[in-house]
Amino acid sequence: MKKLSLLFGVLLLSGCSWFSDEEDAAITPAELVDFNSEVSVKRSWSKKVGSGTKNYLVSLRPTASSDTIFAADYEGQVMALNPSNGQTNWQVDLETMISGGVGYGASMVMVGTIEGVVYALDASDGSVIWTSQVSSEVLSSPKTNGKIVVVHSIDNQMVALDAETGEELWKHDGDAPILSVRGTSESIVTSNMVISGFDSGKLIAFNGDNGSIIWETRVALPKGKTELERMVDIDGEPLLVGDVIYAASYQGRIGAVSRGTGRNLWSQDTSSHHAPAHRAGQIFVSGGEDAIQAFRAGNGQAIWTNDQLFLRRITGPAVLGGTIAVADAEGYLHLLDPADGHFVGRIKVDGSGVGAPLLSVGDSLIVQANNGSLSAYKIQ
Repeated sequence: MKKLSLLFGVLLLSGCSWFSDEEDAAITPAELVDFNSEVSVKRSWSKKVGSGTKNYLVSLRPTASSDTIFAADYEGQVMALNPSNGQTNWQVDLETMISGGVGYGASMVMVGTIEGVVYALDASDGSVIWTSQVSSEVLSSPKTNGKIVVVHSIDNQMVALDAETGEELWKHDGDAPILSVRGTSESIVTSNMVISGFDSGKLIAFNGDNGSIIWETRVALPKGKTELERMVDIDGEPLLVGDVIYAASYQGRIGAVSRGTGRNLWSQDTSSHHAPAHRAGQIFVSGGEDAIQAFRAGNGQAIWTNDQLFLRRITGPAVLGGTIAVADAEGYLHLLDPADGHFVGRIKVDGSGVGAPLLSVGDSLIVQANNGSLSAYKIQ
């Protein structure tokens, strides 16, 4: 299962590797279109965080508390930075290969390793509070509500650990399909509920205290004859807005679900392995073949689609000021008008490309490039 997942991850990240050489020549990433910039986006600061992802299939995402940004690199560096100027508050080297993270909550910074070890660090100085061994490689950010830490591993298992000690409290086996996209979803962890997506296309709500299932629903149903056609992984973090959860699946749908009951409120066909974003009553998703789509949050009505970044391997969307931002594998940051999806700004981040999810912090957008550089951008 891990080998099949890894294989598909390689093919997915390589763009058109499913095609022959002749087909590769015909199906290439879109050239950037010219447009009149309507906003000016500037880099506020930049900081090097380790050596980056290099050729590893890792998208470590930065995270933030109210006054600190936390970031990591594959080789074990974890850093805390001042969001206003990028100054380093502390830096530690865990001397292990980090594959999942970074998570923050309850004054803890959490990462997971390729060997399935979860580290909980003190957010004030980076000292290790505890470590815990889970079943296999961790590919997403651990999440906590201060009582439990929820971790997803590559074998589609989810485990809840005691937030004070790291001791295992309960776990759930997600019944992994034969073939899946390399990646795992991140959970929403509230005071009394854990909401998680799985490779089966299911979204499940658990009682945080004991792991009993409160409700479960399908974001997407497997279709097709082959295992490849039937993949419907939920790999992007579900998005909670008020009492509504928004989740998207690969080769499936994006849908809205009631947090209290799991009732499906609406759904639309799409394909995404990224988390959706929300702004001003709209839901945005980076869909199949790197088309950016906007839907009305209340009823799922499709508003617009921008397909001008075809096969440029874009990140999931994020909010920057009054715009929607995505970055691509060539290292460009693109800003779109949320009303109709046309481009309003663009800046080159780094030639190594951007694969990690973008992070909105106040009026800044934090971008971690594949070479390990962490930068803050603002609209001037």
